[in-house]
Amino acid sequence: MPTCSAQTADRTHAQTGPSTRSRTGAFTLVELIVVLSMLALFVMVAQTNLFGVLRRSTFKAQVQGFVSAMQMAASAAAETGRRYEVIVDVTEQTYLLRRISASNLAEVLDEEIVVDGYFGDGCRVAYVEFDDGTFANEGRAKFRAGHSGWQYGGKIVFRDESEQAHTVAVGRLTPIVQLLQGNPELMRPRTKEQVASF
Repeated sequence: MPTCSAQTADRTHAQTGPSTRSRTGAFTLVELIVVLSMLALFVMVAQTNLFGVLRRSTFKAQVQGFVSAMQMAASAAAETGRRYEVIVDVTEQTYLLRRISASNLAEVLDEEIVVDGYFGDGCRVAYVEFDDGTFANEGRAKFRAGHSGWQYGGKIVFRDESEQAHTVAVGRLTPIVQLLQGNPELMRPRTKEQVASF
């Protein structure tokens, strides 16, 4: 014969049986839908951020490849005493580094090419400006490096996907080539009159 406490336990079990389990199951399904919705939202936010980071890193990688070619030209010219040239084609959005071996500077021989590359849609050369006042927004612009440094200094202005300006600055007497944010004013060499006035 069951005791009083056993009968109470049976009644409690009968009351918390099937109806409570179905409510718990429905609540779990709602929780699952909410969690999946939140996960989908997080994935969309992460995807958007990732694409932005990839676009920025692609721009930086393309510009850094160009900066490396410029630095390679300056250091190779200083070490070997030979002349090197970096040609930026603003129209074609390409560049190449060559070791000058022939007297005809207009013709680029295949064996002279050390590095060549191109700029993509998210990395566009807007224009090139030299420190002697010349300017190129189409065609080719040439930076020549010799044992004593660059023949001319200048800047190459790039635009990223959001049309923000970035500048690669080339100093005339130093082998340093820098990537700068924005479009800074170009440092020009002093004229004889300016030097005499000091």
